Amino acid sequence: MNEATPLKGSCHCGATKFEVAAPPRELTRCNCTFCSKRGVLWAYYPLEQVTFTRREHVGVYDRNAPVVHHHCQTCGCGTWSDIPVWEDNAAVPGKFKVGLNARLFEDFNLDAVRVTFVDGRNLW
Repeated sequence: MNEATPLKGSCHCGATKFEVAAPPRELTRCNCTFCSKRGVLWAYYPLEQVTFTRREHVGVYDRNAPVVHHHCQTCGCGTWSDIPVWEDNAAVPGKFKVGLNARLFEDFNLDAVRVTFVDGRNLW
């Protein structure tokens, strides 16, 4: 992938579309009950590095506030999450990052990126 070409992604039906300027350098696999049931590999980006080119039929699941998970109400894909930035074991008030479901990236080899495991089942 050319660095000047944005990496694009979308849910299955295309109601949610997003792009980032650069591919992720690392992915995160979490085993908390939410992430493991969805099968998500997370690619984290600062808010300013993610552009949503389409956001239709977006559903929200915010049981684990301040984390807010988004999904497509048409095709059911888990698309992205708004996640607090953490410093010194605490959320920084008002500072968030975006967790994109890397499985939704188009023409991207997930196997070429290191995956870090987070034991969310036992940490939270």
